[in-house]
Amino acid sequence: MRFRHCLVSSIALGAVTFALSFPDTLHAQQSSVSVDADDIGGVVTGPNGPEPGVWVIAETTDLPTRFTKSVVTDDQGRYVVPDLPTANYQVWARGYGLVDSPRMRAKPGEMLNHTAVPAPDERSAAHYYPAIYWYTMMKMPPAKDFGGASDIPKDITQDVWRMRMNNVDCVGCHQLGQESTRTIPAQFGQFESGEEAWMRRIAAGQSGEMMTNRIAGQLGGVPYKYFGDWTDRVAKGELPKNKPTRPQGLERNIVVTTWDWSTPDKYLHDLISSDRRKPTVNAHGKLFGSPEYSTDMMPILDPKTHTVSYFKLPVRDPDMPVSLGPGHAGAIKPTTPSAYWGDAVLWDTRANNHNAMFDDKGRLWLAASVRGMANPAFCKAGSDHPSAKVFPLETSARQVAMLDPATMKYSFIDTCFGTHHPQFGYDADNTLWLSGSGPVAGWVNTRIFDETGDAAKAQGWAPFVLDTSGNGILDTWTEPGKPAETGKDMRITGGSGPYAVMPHPTDGSIWYTVGTFGGQPGFLRFDPKTKLSEFYAVPKPGFGIRGGDIDKEGVLWGSASSGHLVSFDRRKCKGPLNGPAATGGHCREGFAFHRYPGPGFEGFEESSAEASYYTWVDQHNAVGLGENVPISTANLQDGFVALKDGQMVLMRVPYPMGFYAKGLDARIDDPAAGWKGRGLWSASGDRTPWLNELGKGARPMAVQIQVRPDPLAK
Repeated sequence: MRFRHCLVSSIALGAVTFALSFPDTLHAQQSSVSVDADDIGGVVTGPNGPEPGVWVIAETTDLPTRFTKSVVTDDQGRYVVPDLPTANYQVWARGYGLVDSPRMRAKPGEMLNHTAVPAPDERSAAHYYPAIYWYTMMKMPPAKDFGGASDIPKDITQDVWRMRMNNVDCVGCHQLGQESTRTIPAQFGQFESGEEAWMRRIAAGQSGEMMTNRIAGQLGGVPYKYFGDWTDRVAKGELPKNKPTRPQGLERNIVVTTWDWSTPDKYLHDLISSDRRKPTVNAHGKLFGSPEYSTDMMPILDPKTHTVSYFKLPVRDPDMPVSLGPGHAGAIKPTTPSAYWGDAVLWDTRANNHNAMFDDKGRLWLAASVRGMANPAFCKAGSDHPSAKVFPLETSARQVAMLDPATMKYSFIDTCFGTHHPQFGYDADNTLWLSGSGPVAGWVNTRIFDETGDAAKAQGWAPFVLDTSGNGILDTWTEPGKPAETGKDMRITGGSGPYAVMPHPTDGSIWYTVGTFGGQPGFLRFDPKTKLSEFYAVPKPGFGIRGGDIDKEGVLWGSASSGHLVSFDRRKCKGPLNGPAATGGHCREGFAFHRYPGPGFEGFEESSAEASYYTWVDQHNAVGLGENVPISTANLQDGFVALKDGQMVLMRVPYPMGFYAKGLDARIDDPAAGWKGRGLWSASGDRTPWLNELGKGARPMAVQIQVRPDPLAK
């Protein structure tokens, strides 16, 4: 009690001292900030007066799991942190141009003013910059080094290199540029050069073999010297050339809430909160995590009670080996010890749950392994399954499962095709469509599965075939890589296969992003009625594509590797959509490009270096920015970015620095509750959560982002 009394006295004294210096201003500011019994509010003031556009962060460990809530100050430096559960909080201010203010203890219902602390130098200020500002200090190889003119493999073009550095390879699993990645861990020891240090770093841990194969194999080892040069220059004191601006406009209305869940040695790929078609499903309900390769223990968060529970994801075959990805069966031991975990084998999954989706009954449908790679007989040649007769399949790396939260019953749906991202269609059969399906479109008719329990009867698949004959029906086709033949259609693989899957809300077609990891990137359309496909390649200035979604009008949106939010509207196509010329480059007029915020690499400043992993469209205003607003993960800027009325709105998770999401959805808990009844949900998805600001011991987080009508709304 004595400590509490002294702390409150010192806070009050600080406020009084400031009032003596700026009496009229402070009194006016304080009188215009009011708090309810569950809020904390006040004013943030620096040497020159109010500090607008800075974050105020409240954190507690009094609840069953660590909990934080962050808001942004208005143009008078005022703030209100709303709707805090009863607990004691540490509260402080953080902002660009500042260093963190002293943490002060407070509880809901109190007013608490903060004295902002200007950064004493540029290095101290840059410590708080998002990762992208540091990452763009890394140099890109000049154009003259490609095409076999240097040690870069001849088949690697400049666009492919930039794609790998923008949102595919290392930066597709980790936030590069945060403090832990722009420096070399001391545990690794001393090296002659940064290049050697990066060889050691990339070989560490259970993914060391896979990462080394990408960098040393496919890219000829050349990135080592570029990564090494980057961190060498950072170590010598070089600072970012660009500086971030403080939140403006709608960005000041953002409320960010986080909860810890899972364990410090595991990571999460994603979470799910509701049915994207009907976001009132599971209102006020629990959140379910997808742990991917890391573990079979699915974390479940109850945001009402701030409690975390677990469900162990089963597999049908108890002797099934641990799987860390295609071709990697068994618990892979680290190639070299991790700087943080030594030789420990951290990841041990069999179920390998990559993603999940709610249906309109409140059940979870998961992309998860049921058994090993070898397919059952009904999938293969000689089967009488209608799809196998057309295109038999020998293996699938991941299948489908269903969890009913009401009973916690877990059902296996053994699919012949692989799975990655699931999405429900808008048909009466509640058809579940899957990406990760390789050379085919794959689906599960959930109505049939509910009626029969027969996975074989409920599923189907079909190859991707372009109607190059132009007659509107599925003909005999030529195989991929073979010359086109008059009168025949053309089967394509979709590059590395479908990555994102996007059922059209009205016309029944299914869209995918394809070519994410290899082949020509673009959007692929599949018509379930005709079994014919269309392909539209991403044109310049874009290149590369990763996660994508579709809006209510049928416009596609995707995270392009070129640092753009790319859109495609098939209705704008002027030429034929089929025929011998309709093989990818036939509708450039359907594309539009919207530059993500943030700086670009030197020499490529026209494009942001933002490594956006996924894009999702809020069809129902579940977030609060409006209907049909596309929202992308801003993986190098600690949050998300929305395209609202032609403007990019950046929604940053300010604490802990290093937030990196791989997916998102949204839920309406109460349509009548205004902004409080809506929110975006996501999870921190970096494969190494211990690299964020909190260091080893940091746990993955569940995150909610809400949009208030103004920065002081309660």
